[in-house]
Amino acid sequence: MDDLTTTPDSPSISSSVESILGPAATLRRDANMGRVLLEQGKITVEQLATIRNLQKEAGIPFGEAARRLEMVSETDLQLALSRQFVYPSVVKDQDDFRSTLKAAYQPFSAEVEALRGVRTQLMRRWFVNGCKTLAIVSVNPDDGTSLLAANLAVVFAQLGKRTLLVDGNLRTPSQHTIFNLAAGEGLADVLSGSTGLKLLSPIESFIDLSLLPAGSTVSNPEELISREGFGAVNEALCERFDIILYDTPAFSSAADVLTIAAHAGGALVVLRKDHTGIAALTAFSKQLRQRGTEIVGSVLVKF
Repeated sequence: MDDLTTTPDSPSISSSVESILGPAATLRRDANMGRVLLEQGKITVEQLATIRNLQKEAGIPFGEAARRLEMVSETDLQLALSRQFVYPSVVKDQDDFRSTLKAAYQPFSAEVEALRGVRTQLMRRWFVNGCKTLAIVSVNPDDGTSLLAANLAVVFAQLGKRTLLVDGNLRTPSQHTIFNLAAGEGLADVLSGSTGLKLLSPIESFIDLSLLPAGSTVSNPEELISREGFGAVNEALCERFDIILYDTPAFSSAADVLTIAAHAGGALVVLRKDHTGIAALTAFSKQLRQRGTEIVGSVLVKF
Protein backbone atom coordinates (compact mmCIF):
# COMPACT_ATOMS: atom_id res chain seq x y z
CA MET A 1 0.00 0.00 0.00
CA ASP A 2 2.01 2.96 -1.24
CA ASP A 3 -0.64 5.60 -0.79
CA LEU A 4 -4.00 5.94 0.84
CA THR A 5 -6.35 8.86 0.26
CA THR A 6 -10.05 9.46 0.46
CA THR A 7 -11.73 10.32 -2.81
CA PRO A 8 -12.99 13.90 -3.24
CA ASP A 9 -16.43 12.77 -4.37
CA SER A 10 -17.02 10.25 -1.57
CA PRO A 11 -20.64 10.48 -0.44
CA SER A 12 -19.82 10.68 3.25
CA ILE A 13 -16.04 10.95 3.59
CA SER A 14 -14.28 14.14 2.61
CA SER A 15 -10.84 14.33 1.02
CA SER A 16 -9.16 15.98 4.02
CA VAL A 17 -6.89 13.98 6.30
CA GLU A 18 -6.81 14.69 10.02
CA SER A 19 -3.96 13.53 12.21
CA ILE A 20 -4.81 11.99 15.54
CA LEU A 21 -1.95 14.05 16.95
CA GLY A 22 -3.41 17.52 17.43
CA PRO A 23 -1.41 20.78 17.70
CA ALA A 24 -0.94 20.53 21.46
CA ALA A 25 0.38 16.99 21.21
CA THR A 26 2.76 18.00 18.45
CA LEU A 27 4.21 20.78 20.61
CA ARG A 28 4.83 18.31 23.44
CA ARG A 29 6.49 15.73 21.23
CA ASP A 30 10.00 17.18 21.03
CA ALA A 31 10.04 18.19 24.68
CA ASN A 32 9.19 14.71 25.89
CA MET A 33 10.87 12.46 23.33
CA GLY A 34 14.33 13.16 24.70
CA ARG A 35 13.18 12.22 28.20
CA VAL A 36 11.62 8.98 26.94
CA LEU A 37 14.78 7.99 25.04
CA LEU A 38 16.87 8.81 28.09
CA GLU A 39 14.64 6.68 30.36
CA GLN A 40 14.84 3.80 27.89
CA GLY A 41 18.64 3.97 27.91
CA LYS A 42 18.81 4.76 24.20
CA ILE A 43 20.83 7.95 24.75
CA THR A 44 22.99 9.45 27.49
CA VAL A 45 22.60 12.83 29.17
CA GLU A 46 25.53 14.12 27.09
CA GLN A 47 23.94 12.87 23.86
CA LEU A 48 20.64 14.47 24.84
CA ALA A 49 22.36 17.83 25.15
CA THR A 50 24.12 17.38 21.80
CA ILE A 51 20.88 16.51 20.05
CA ARG A 52 19.08 19.49 21.53
CA ASN A 53 21.89 21.82 20.47
CA LEU A 54 21.63 20.62 16.87
CA GLN A 55 17.84 20.83 17.04
CA LYS A 56 18.07 24.47 18.11
CA GLU A 57 20.80 25.42 15.63
CA ALA A 58 19.17 23.77 12.61
CA GLY A 59 15.57 24.47 13.57
CA ILE A 60 14.56 20.85 13.07
CA PRO A 61 12.53 18.36 15.12
CA PHE A 62 14.26 16.45 17.89
CA GLY A 63 13.91 13.11 16.09
CA GLU A 64 15.47 14.41 12.90
CA ALA A 65 18.39 15.89 14.85
CA ALA A 66 18.95 12.55 16.61
CA ARG A 67 18.93 10.72 13.28
CA ARG A 68 21.38 13.15 11.70
CA LEU A 69 23.77 12.53 14.57
CA GLU A 70 23.17 8.77 14.17
CA MET A 71 22.55 8.43 17.90
CA VAL A 72 19.24 6.55 17.60
CA SER A 73 17.56 4.34 15.04
CA GLU A 74 14.19 4.81 13.37
CA THR A 75 12.88 1.95 15.51
CA ASP A 76 14.05 3.73 18.68
CA LEU A 77 12.17 6.86 17.66
CA GLN A 78 9.02 4.93 16.76
CA LEU A 79 8.95 3.16 20.11
CA ALA A 80 9.55 6.44 21.92
CA LEU A 81 6.61 8.00 20.11
CA SER A 82 4.46 4.99 20.90
CA ARG A 83 5.26 5.26 24.59
CA GLN A 84 4.91 9.03 24.61
CA PHE A 85 1.40 8.93 23.21
CA VAL A 86 0.37 5.59 24.77
CA TYR A 87 0.07 4.31 21.20
CA PRO A 88 0.61 0.57 20.64
CA SER A 89 2.94 -0.45 17.82
CA VAL A 90 5.26 -3.34 17.09
CA VAL A 91 8.86 -3.71 16.06
CA LYS A 92 9.95 -5.53 12.94
CA ASP A 93 11.52 -8.91 13.72
CA GLN A 94 9.82 -8.99 17.14
CA ASP A 95 6.35 -9.60 15.71
CA ASP A 96 5.81 -11.61 12.56
CA PHE A 97 2.93 -9.70 11.02
CA ARG A 98 3.01 -9.07 7.30
CA SER A 99 5.14 -6.04 6.43
CA THR A 100 2.11 -4.59 4.65
CA LEU A 101 0.47 -4.06 8.04
CA LYS A 102 1.91 -0.57 8.17
CA ALA A 103 -0.42 0.64 10.91
CA ALA A 104 1.44 -1.78 13.21
CA TYR A 105 5.02 -1.20 12.07
CA GLN A 106 4.94 2.45 10.95
CA PRO A 107 2.21 4.13 13.03
CA PHE A 108 3.53 7.65 12.41
CA SER A 109 4.09 7.37 8.64
CA ALA A 110 2.20 9.54 6.16
CA GLU A 111 0.16 6.56 4.96
CA VAL A 112 -0.99 5.69 8.46
CA GLU A 113 -1.78 9.36 9.12
CA ALA A 114 -4.14 9.05 6.13
CA LEU A 115 -5.65 5.93 7.67
CA ARG A 116 -6.26 7.83 10.88
CA GLY A 117 -7.98 10.49 8.80
CA VAL A 118 -10.34 7.85 7.45
CA ARG A 119 -10.86 6.54 10.99
CA THR A 120 -11.67 10.02 12.30
CA GLN A 121 -14.28 10.60 9.66
CA LEU A 122 -15.82 7.17 10.17
CA MET A 123 -16.05 7.83 13.90
CA ARG A 124 -17.87 11.10 13.24
CA ARG A 125 -20.14 9.96 10.46
CA TRP A 126 -20.82 6.28 10.97
CA PHE A 127 -19.80 4.87 14.33
CA VAL A 128 -22.26 7.07 16.20
CA ASN A 129 -25.81 6.59 17.47
CA GLY A 130 -25.30 2.88 18.04
CA CYS A 131 -23.67 1.95 14.71
CA LYS A 132 -20.92 -0.60 15.38
CA THR A 133 -20.51 -2.64 12.19
CA LEU A 134 -19.01 -1.75 8.82
CA ALA A 135 -18.23 -3.88 5.76
CA ILE A 136 -15.07 -3.14 3.78
CA VAL A 137 -16.01 -3.92 0.18
CA SER A 138 -14.68 -3.74 -3.37
CA VAL A 139 -15.47 -4.70 -6.94
CA ASN A 140 -12.36 -6.76 -7.74
CA PRO A 141 -10.39 -9.36 -5.75
CA ASP A 142 -7.13 -7.40 -5.96
CA ASP A 143 -8.47 -3.95 -5.05
CA GLY A 144 -6.87 -4.09 -1.59
CA THR A 145 -9.91 -4.75 0.61
CA SER A 146 -8.24 -7.17 3.04
CA LEU A 147 -5.18 -5.01 3.51
CA LEU A 148 -7.23 -1.89 4.16
CA ALA A 149 -9.50 -3.76 6.58
CA ALA A 150 -6.52 -5.07 8.55
CA ASN A 151 -4.84 -1.68 8.81
CA LEU A 152 -8.08 0.07 9.74
CA ALA A 153 -8.67 -2.49 12.47
CA VAL A 154 -5.26 -1.71 13.94
CA VAL A 155 -5.80 2.08 13.99
CA PHE A 156 -9.21 1.68 15.63
CA ALA A 157 -7.63 -0.53 18.29
CA GLN A 158 -4.85 2.02 18.76
CA LEU A 159 -7.58 4.52 19.63
CA GLY A 160 -8.60 2.28 22.53
CA LYS A 161 -11.78 0.99 20.90
CA ARG A 162 -12.64 -2.66 21.46
CA THR A 163 -12.18 -3.69 17.85
CA LEU A 164 -13.00 -6.93 16.07
CA LEU A 165 -11.90 -7.78 12.54
CA VAL A 166 -14.04 -10.50 10.97
CA ASP A 167 -12.74 -12.30 7.90
CA GLY A 168 -15.96 -12.74 5.97
CA ASN A 169 -14.17 -13.90 2.85
CA LEU A 170 -14.82 -17.62 3.17
CA ARG A 171 -13.50 -18.24 -0.36
CA THR A 172 -10.00 -16.75 -0.25
CA PRO A 173 -9.39 -15.69 3.37
CA SER A 174 -6.23 -13.80 4.24
CA GLN A 175 -6.55 -12.14 7.64
CA HIS A 176 -5.06 -15.10 9.55
CA THR A 177 -2.05 -14.86 7.23
CA ILE A 178 -1.69 -11.08 7.64
CA PHE A 179 -1.67 -11.46 11.43
CA ASN A 180 0.44 -14.64 11.35
CA LEU A 181 -2.13 -16.93 12.93
CA ALA A 182 -2.44 -20.61 12.19
CA ALA A 183 -5.39 -21.64 10.05
CA GLY A 184 -8.16 -23.10 12.17
CA GLU A 185 -11.76 -22.62 13.16
CA GLY A 186 -13.50 -19.35 12.52
CA LEU A 187 -16.61 -17.71 11.09
CA ALA A 188 -17.52 -20.65 8.86
CA ASP A 189 -17.46 -23.00 11.84
CA VAL A 190 -19.57 -20.62 13.94
CA LEU A 191 -22.18 -20.29 11.19
CA SER A 192 -22.28 -24.05 10.65
CA GLY A 193 -22.93 -24.55 14.37
CA SER A 194 -19.84 -26.60 15.06
CA THR A 195 -18.33 -24.10 17.50
CA GLY A 196 -19.09 -20.87 19.34
CA LEU A 197 -17.56 -17.41 19.62
CA LYS A 198 -15.04 -18.56 22.21
CA LEU A 199 -12.53 -18.97 19.37
CA LEU A 200 -12.03 -15.23 18.89
CA SER A 201 -8.29 -14.58 18.62
CA PRO A 202 -6.92 -11.60 20.60
CA ILE A 203 -3.99 -9.91 18.84
CA GLU A 204 -1.64 -9.68 21.81
CA SER A 205 0.42 -6.77 20.47
CA PHE A 206 -2.74 -4.64 20.45
CA ILE A 207 -4.75 -4.90 23.65
CA ASP A 208 -8.05 -3.89 22.09
CA LEU A 209 -7.87 -5.86 18.83
CA SER A 210 -9.33 -9.32 18.16
CA LEU A 211 -9.75 -11.37 15.01
CA LEU A 212 -12.45 -13.80 13.95
CA PRO A 213 -10.78 -15.65 11.06
CA ALA A 214 -12.70 -17.20 8.18
CA GLY A 215 -12.21 -20.70 9.57
CA SER A 216 -12.62 -24.05 7.85
CA THR A 217 -12.82 -24.31 4.08
CA VAL A 218 -16.42 -24.88 3.02
CA SER A 219 -18.11 -25.72 -0.25
CA ASN A 220 -21.15 -23.51 0.37
CA PRO A 221 -19.91 -20.10 1.59
CA GLU A 222 -22.83 -18.14 0.14
CA GLU A 223 -25.34 -20.46 1.82
CA LEU A 224 -23.59 -20.12 5.18
CA ILE A 225 -23.46 -16.34 4.95
CA SER A 226 -27.15 -16.21 3.97
CA ARG A 227 -28.36 -18.20 6.98
CA GLU A 228 -30.36 -16.44 9.68
CA GLY A 229 -27.61 -17.35 12.10
CA PHE A 230 -25.36 -14.70 10.60
CA GLY A 231 -27.59 -11.96 12.00
CA ALA A 232 -27.55 -13.59 15.43
CA VAL A 233 -23.77 -13.83 15.37
CA ASN A 234 -23.52 -10.18 14.35
CA GLU A 235 -25.77 -9.12 17.23
CA ALA A 236 -23.78 -11.18 19.73
CA LEU A 237 -20.54 -9.57 18.56
CA CYS A 238 -22.04 -6.08 18.88
CA GLU A 239 -22.57 -6.74 22.58
CA ARG A 240 -18.86 -7.38 23.07
CA PHE A 241 -17.14 -4.85 20.78
CA ASP A 242 -17.24 -1.14 19.96
CA ILE A 243 -16.09 -1.51 16.35
CA ILE A 244 -16.62 -4.51 14.07
CA LEU A 245 -15.06 -4.49 10.60
CA TYR A 246 -15.97 -7.15 8.05
CA ASP A 247 -13.45 -8.10 5.38
CA THR A 248 -15.48 -9.31 2.40
CA PRO A 249 -15.01 -11.13 -0.92
CA ALA A 250 -15.01 -9.06 -4.08
CA PHE A 251 -18.34 -8.37 -5.75
CA SER A 252 -17.06 -9.67 -9.09
CA SER A 253 -16.39 -13.10 -7.60
CA ALA A 254 -19.14 -13.61 -5.01
CA ALA A 255 -22.53 -12.28 -3.97
CA ASP A 256 -21.66 -12.94 -0.32
CA VAL A 257 -20.49 -9.36 0.01
CA LEU A 258 -24.02 -8.03 -0.49
CA THR A 259 -25.37 -10.13 2.38
CA ILE A 260 -22.54 -9.23 4.74
CA ALA A 261 -22.86 -5.54 3.94
CA ALA A 262 -26.63 -5.66 4.48
CA HIS A 263 -26.11 -7.13 7.96
CA ALA A 264 -23.43 -4.55 8.71
CA GLY A 265 -25.73 -1.76 7.56
CA GLY A 266 -22.90 0.28 6.05
CA ALA A 267 -20.11 -0.22 3.54
CA LEU A 268 -16.79 1.47 2.90
CA VAL A 269 -15.90 0.96 -0.77
CA VAL A 270 -12.26 0.37 -1.70
CA LEU A 271 -11.24 1.69 -5.11
CA ARG A 272 -7.92 0.87 -6.71
CA LYS A 273 -6.45 3.65 -8.80
CA ASP A 274 -6.46 2.95 -12.55
CA HIS A 275 -8.01 -0.44 -11.89
CA THR A 276 -11.57 -0.22 -10.58
CA GLY A 277 -13.98 0.28 -13.49
CA ILE A 278 -16.69 2.93 -13.28
CA ALA A 279 -19.40 0.76 -14.84
CA ALA A 280 -18.74 -2.15 -12.47
CA LEU A 281 -18.59 0.23 -9.50
CA THR A 282 -21.91 1.79 -10.46
CA ALA A 283 -23.58 -1.62 -10.72
CA PHE A 284 -22.12 -2.69 -7.37
CA SER A 285 -23.24 0.51 -5.64
CA LYS A 286 -26.75 0.06 -7.00
CA GLN A 287 -27.01 -3.46 -5.63
CA LEU A 288 -25.68 -2.43 -2.23
CA ARG A 289 -28.35 0.25 -1.95
CA GLN A 290 -31.08 -2.11 -3.13
CA ARG A 291 -30.15 -4.38 -0.20
CA GLY A 292 -30.54 -1.46 2.19
CA THR A 293 -26.81 -0.87 2.72
CA GLU A 294 -25.65 2.68 3.24
CA ILE A 295 -22.47 3.53 1.31
CA VAL A 296 -20.58 5.42 3.98
CA GLY A 297 -17.76 6.47 1.69
CA SER A 298 -14.93 5.31 -0.51
CA VAL A 299 -11.17 5.04 -0.16
CA LEU A 300 -8.76 5.23 -3.08
CA VAL A 301 -5.65 3.07 -2.83
CA LYS A 302 -2.58 3.00 -5.07
CA PHE A 303 -0.11 0.11 -5.15
